[in-house]
Amino acid sequence: MATTAKKPNYDVIIVGGAVNGSSTAYFLANNPDFNGSILVIERDPTYAQSATALSSSSIRVQFSNPINIQISKYGADFIRNFHETMQVDDDKPDLTFHENGYLFLADDKGFDVLKRLHNTQIENGAQIDLLDVEQLKQKFPWVNTESLKGATFGRADEGWFDNYGMVNGFRRKARSLGVEYIENEVVDIIREGNKIKGICLKNGDVVGCGTLVNCAGTRGAKVARMAGLEIPVEPRRRSLFVFACRTPLEGNVPLTIDPTGVFFRPEGQFYLGGTYPKVDPEVDPEDFGVLHEEFDEEVWPILAERVPAFEAIKVVNSWAGHYDYCVLDHNAIVGPHNEVDNFLFCNGFSGHGLQQAPAIGRGLSELITYGNYRALDLSPLSFQRVIENRPFLEDSVI
Repeated sequence: MATTAKKPNYDVIIVGGAVNGSSTAYFLANNPDFNGSILVIERDPTYAQSATALSSSSIRVQFSNPINIQISKYGADFIRNFHETMQVDDDKPDLTFHENGYLFLADDKGFDVLKRLHNTQIENGAQIDLLDVEQLKQKFPWVNTESLKGATFGRADEGWFDNYGMVNGFRRKARSLGVEYIENEVVDIIREGNKIKGICLKNGDVVGCGTLVNCAGTRGAKVARMAGLEIPVEPRRRSLFVFACRTPLEGNVPLTIDPTGVFFRPEGQFYLGGTYPKVDPEVDPEDFGVLHEEFDEEVWPILAERVPAFEAIKVVNSWAGHYDYCVLDHNAIVGPHNEVDNFLFCNGFSGHGLQQAPAIGRGLSELITYGNYRALDLSPLSFQRVIENRPFLEDSVI
């Protein structure tokens, strides 16, 4: 990949070429009403330490907010048709969507919440079953239902898929449509008054732009500060563990979330699991150390109690990734700054970036092309809520 841009100016510069940056680039380039030039700047084109690559690669529609449900419903459809939409020449990338669903387990207190969320989900077209304990036992006999009141299970639009396949598919298609990618790093942003004029690269190059899109993941807050802007986003570590089980579970095994926040799903012949950490500080974006004690002290004891077959398991692999965590409300910040309107945010996904990338990329391309959203109104995710300290709360955060 080249390190130097071919032109001195671009209509749109996207900082960060992982899944949301490449999704935005694709939707822009594929829009017949957009005729501008697009440059994507990616500091690590291997994406080895990106949130995209190190995530659990899953999608769900079991949210409490209609906009998040609609974002994921569109994402699921996009994933199913990815091989056709992203075809380049004879290459049709298949994301191997395992549509096994999500299974949210609930105790007495949590079941009332699940029932309330279930009503909203059904109203928004999500195919979610509300299960009492007897129905849960019958459908998923490997679950120990002690202390549980019930569960919700997604019959469609939920599961897991190939994360690398998604980002590489977006990138390859975008490049085939004329999007230019370079391997470099933005070290400064040129702002004159309330307009972004361009960026300075690590190699000393200066490139002008009409619109700048911040898709820099866990470095999103750093990129914003280069323009004199602040967003409540910081890197938070999540450790994931792949483990083998002596007696594999039979039947359909969804991505299962215990009331404690411990979760697991199948991963080939193994299982992938983790938890929402009880202590969750901001971390150095270069720190990818795995918290092995998290598995021993928090994950395994819950797994062994909830799934009797998991009393005999062995960790065979592990890694740590980062969330670009929105400390205001755990939801993404999408769209223009209120004063610097040619600086667009695409930050703070808090673990939902991969599944939300198709709808977010489409929305940002509409903003850039038309000045407003057309397919799906993403304004509840706008920067305005940050200014007003008005959280866009989501009751279903994991």
